[in-house]
Amino acid sequence: MAATSFNDTWTIRDALGWTKGFLESKGDEHPRLSAEWLLSQATGLSRVELYVNYDRPLSMQERDVLREGVRRRAKGEPLQYVTGEVAWRHMVVKVERGVLIPRPETELLVEQALPLMEAAVAERGEALVCDLCTGSGVVGLACALEQPDARVIATDIAPEAITLASRNAEALGLQERFEAIECDLAEGVPGEMLGSFDLLLSNPPYIPSSLMKELPSEVADFEPALALDGGQDGLDIFRRILDAAPQLLRADGTLICELHEDCLDAAAALCEAAGMHDVAVLNDLTGRPRFIRATR
Repeated sequence: MAATSFNDTWTIRDALGWTKGFLESKGDEHPRLSAEWLLSQATGLSRVELYVNYDRPLSMQERDVLREGVRRRAKGEPLQYVTGEVAWRHMVVKVERGVLIPRPETELLVEQALPLMEAAVAERGEALVCDLCTGSGVVGLACALEQPDARVIATDIAPEAITLASRNAEALGLQERFEAIECDLAEGVPGEMLGSFDLLLSNPPYIPSSLMKELPSEVADFEPALALDGGQDGLDIFRRILDAAPQLLRADGTLICELHEDCLDAAAALCEAAGMHDVAVLNDLTGRPRFIRATR
């Protein structure tokens, strides 16, 4: 069908084809994926269900929702903000403007944490995790979801992030083991928990300020600079996290932090100067340096 407007009766097949073509013409790098997610949002069907309901007509309300989603996506707004959710590891979580969109690369932060949590549970029956700069909460929530004996304290300075992380915890049924606290890094961590954490995890702002202007417009124009800009060398927040590590971690507790690939050697040197041991730079799935890991 060579449909070019929303004036005709449209089936799911028609809507998928037109949306893909339109977004492709607007420069969307993944137009089919965007079309599937936008149509799923409009119809309430999963992406798989779309393909077994090809001939179902869209209602006027569904067409209105799709039209608005296409309009926003065509202007460059990230798909995750348009649909209001993102699939991340074994979860689907809510995302919204003002809070950083979780990236697939960050999933390896949790992957690195899993065996350490398992070891803590085997030794003490519980794994205590502190997730600083939690954003939407995905790192801490994944830890709690994938390790049933984990308890997570998550912090963020942005109130909208704490509200969102708390909503995601409730939706996942993890609110009993995941607590989101609005504060500057570790300032709001309960005093009785200081020195008891097995793991200190963070995906902090880490883009060097000089590189902020090179970010794609989809990131720079829509995502919060507060969650991206790491200062002149990208390590402003990391230095503060490293300073807090001895107060938060138990003896032999581990810090794992995601950082910019150009900053990891300097971060490793900072960890060694701070008396951390077993310092290691870890790669992501593409082989690029992505994480720093160090033990108290």
